[in-house]
Amino acid sequence: MSDLKETMEKIKSLEMEKQNLLEEIEGLKKIADAKAATLENEVATLREEAKSIKNLMGPNIPSSGQIKKT
Repeated sequence: MSDLKETMEKIKSLEMEKQNLLEEIEGLKKIADAKAATLENEVATLREEAKSIKNLMGPNIPSSGQIKKT
C-alpha cells in the first residue's frame, strides 16, 4: 500500500508542477510578444527616421551598403 500512496503523491506533485510550468510559459510568451511588438515599433520609427534623413540629404546619398566605415 505504501508504494501506491507514494505513487499517488508523486502524480499529484507532478501535476501541480506541470500546471505551474504551463502558467510560467504563458507569462513568458506574453512578455516575449510585448517585447517583439516594442521592437517592431522601434524598427518602424528608425526606418522612418532614416527615410527622412535621406530625403533631407537629397538624391545623391549612398545607400547603407555603399557607406565606408572608418
